[in-house]
Amino acid sequence: MNWDEIRKEFETSKTTLKALAEKHDVKIGTLKSRKSREGWSRDPTKKDATKKMKVATPEKKGAPRNRSGNPAPKNQFTKRNKASEKHGFFSKFLPAETLEIIEQMEERSPADLIHDQIQIQYAAILRAQNIMHVESKNEMIKELKKAKYEYHEIPKDQGGGVEKNVTEEEYEFQFAWDRHATLLNAQSRAMSELRSLIKQFLDMAHEDDERRIKIEQMRLNVDKTKAEIEKISNDDKNGAPPVINIVDAWSDDDE
Repeated sequence: MNWDEIRKEFETSKTTLKALAEKHDVKIGTLKSRKSREGWSRDPTKKDATKKMKVATPEKKGAPRNRSGNPAPKNQFTKRNKASEKHGFFSKFLPAETLEIIEQMEERSPADLIHDQIQIQYAAILRAQNIMHVESKNEMIKELKKAKYEYHEIPKDQGGGVEKNVTEEEYEFQFAWDRHATLLNAQSRAMSELRSLIKQFLDMAHEDDERRIKIEQMRLNVDKTKAEIEKISNDDKNGAPPVINIVDAWSDDDE
């Protein structure tokens, strides 16, 4: 068996180990063992394992060393490899959209992330004013809470099919004071969370960060609004009427 010829064929062509094994009638395991032991490679920059190793000439004592460049270069691929490792791990479990957001957050500092949360929380508080707004104290909303139905088969001579009849309905009436109290409670909790985020940002942000001035002003507004909410909430609790549930029910005898 001419192993030198087989090795040369492997290193100078794109023939696979399986094809070489079949061509030279040798086991694939034996071929892999030879390749690993002798260091077969198709990389032209890799040194030939069959060549003699160069022996370094010992330096004379006192002779100056000729060094060039940085004697302890920093591994420029460490950061890239770590990022690749992390994103490769995330890509196994996270959706593509989530992974894209994470990659865009790489350059953001913890203070930037807290500032983003402050803006989102504050925007949610303002948006809630529009959704949960109460126009007047006499405003009332009637919502269907529960209903029961009966189904009757329609004769074929009348067109056939199934007729659906309501037998019982239960409504919930939301009064202005109740909806307003719900808004105040929700807003109070949101304000507390916002104040906590603001405190975290002020502790983390640099003293020269221009966003500190805006955040300080926002904190003053939050404290003022929270005090007003607590005052209104206490007033509402003292004069709030009871909750009323109205049930409309009828049977066939009532028709």
